[in-house]
Amino acid sequence: MPKKAKIRARAAALKTMFEDAGANPVETSLLQPAEVLLDLYGEDIRARAYVTSDALRGEQMLRPDFTVPVVQMHMDHGAEPARYTYAGEVFRRQEDDPSKPNEYAQVGYEVFDRENPAAADAEVFALIRKGLGDLDLRAATGDIGILMAAVSGLNTTQRRKDALLRHIWRPRRFRALLDRFSGRTPAPQARMAMLAKPDPMTHDFPRIGLRSDAEVAARIEALKEDAEAAPITANEVALIEALLGVREKLPYALEHLRDIAVDMPAITEAVYCLKDRMDALQAQGIDVDALEFEASYGRTSMEYYDGFVFGFYAEGRPDLPPVATGGRYDALTRVLGQGREIPAVGGVIRPGLLLELEGAL
Repeated sequence: MPKKAKIRARAAALKTMFEDAGANPVETSLLQPAEVLLDLYGEDIRARAYVTSDALRGEQMLRPDFTVPVVQMHMDHGAEPARYTYAGEVFRRQEDDPSKPNEYAQVGYEVFDRENPAAADAEVFALIRKGLGDLDLRAATGDIGILMAAVSGLNTTQRRKDALLRHIWRPRRFRALLDRFSGRTPAPQARMAMLAKPDPMTHDFPRIGLRSDAEVAARIEALKEDAEAAPITANEVALIEALLGVREKLPYALEHLRDIAVDMPAITEAVYCLKDRMDALQAQGIDVDALEFEASYGRTSMEYYDGFVFGFYAEGRPDLPPVATGGRYDALTRVLGQGREIPAVGGVIRPGLLLELEGAL
């Protein structure tokens, strides 16, 4: 059987498994409106997607994943609760590594249910694990929501917290901002020189760019506010660093995070949610004592994840991406629902990687 036919057959079998678990099969268009994805992720998404355009539809992107269009579909006319499954190709540019495929199959399972988020997390994780069969894969888990709660609770300006939250998925930029906001590294000299002028809007160089005078003035005011703000304390920075350093088996990670929460109460509710999820995973038959938890896991994934995140990896094959990934994306439903929202979590499996690891390709 040709390679693509084998992948399609495995994808169909996985999709049937998800349907048997209660999911409704759905399909999404190969071309997705670029405006939606750009609004969600900014221009960064262009580096990862194939973009085209025409006079009638404007900019379009070849589907980089399924979650965004499935969420859009559900928020437009889905009932509650809902479970969906899908299978098809996604497309990612791989200019930095041409050995990686720029087109591959995904099969997914998504749950929209506001009754018990911890149980939904566990359901998705366990079902994805079931779909991976007998392969000996390493499972990694994390929770972006704990770091988001920690940042939201910092004793600093809302602008600084917003900047850190925007860059949670860019670890180097996040670290640079944390260092600057805490005074570990100084603000750029050119910026401080500009702010020191009696009227920073007065200059003798030509105007460039598209920002209006009002936008430039607002930006200068924001920079002035930032320059006058007190630094984030060394203690708060140390607590963020301790949180990001948590990497242990899940029960020990939970105890470590509880200790951190004593001095950082902003994460208390998120830590309770982690405990609820651990109990729900155990109820699904998952050996939580052997399950890895890493507080910084998922920070280089798609930016819509804002809670539980997970991935399954083939140990001894560092050349391969994760065979399956998933996570919670409550905030995405709020953005696409235009005021409406519903807790949601999902996961995807790459059937081509499954077959490769089984030696079937």
